[in-house]
Amino acid sequence: MREHPLGVRLTVAAAAAALLLMPAAMVGALVVGRVDWLHSLDMAVTNGLHGYALHHPGWVWFMKAWSLVFDPNSWRLAVLGLVIWLIRRGQGSPAWWAGITMATGGVLGAVLKLLVGRHRPDLLDPVAQATGYSFPSGHVLNNALGAAVFLLILLPYTRGSTAKRALLWAGAIVIPLMTAVSRVALGVHWTSDVLAAWFLGVALAAATAAAYLARSRRKQAHVATEGLHA
Repeated sequence: MREHPLGVRLTVAAAAAALLLMPAAMVGALVVGRVDWLHSLDMAVTNGLHGYALHHPGWVWFMKAWSLVFDPNSWRLAVLGLVIWLIRRGQGSPAWWAGITMATGGVLGAVLKLLVGRHRPDLLDPVAQATGYSFPSGHVLNNALGAAVFLLILLPYTRGSTAKRALLWAGAIVIPLMTAVSRVALGVHWTSDVLAAWFLGVALAAATAAAYLARSRRKQAHVATEGLHA
């Protein structure tokens, strides 16, 4: 978060948060409103992927393994490691941002599940089981959030290396996407669950980044003012 002038980064982060929050809110409203066409779409995708899974045990094994490796707790531990690494480098502010962002996502996801109270798919021959409510997907929310945190923190360290930057962007996109596919393919989430969770996760990362940048801007302005009066 140090590559462009602070005002530009703040504007981009705030705009991204607003733009990404809108589709998340729209999907949430459609879910709460029990809109027929959304339910039909969810059923069609879930039944299609579930039918494929029933006849491809290798696919099921891979999806289960992927969901286990990239579950919410894995991301929390990974971000905790990132926080420790940042603190040891003397970068306390971005470390606080990363930790608070992940913690906020965990709380927000749990609260939304209770508020919406959506049940998971009820399939006749399920290939996997999951407990709790369905909307939004905790796996995808934490994947999107964790990937965004790593992307924003590590991007400045990839300057001068196009390959590293491309790899970082690819991971930030592919990992949450594959997690979303795995949750629907295993029959433990609806498509709208994972779609809203992805938008919400990235929007939250952008919103907290905007707050972090706004705070940094105020601190810079305060230091500049003190310098003028010194």
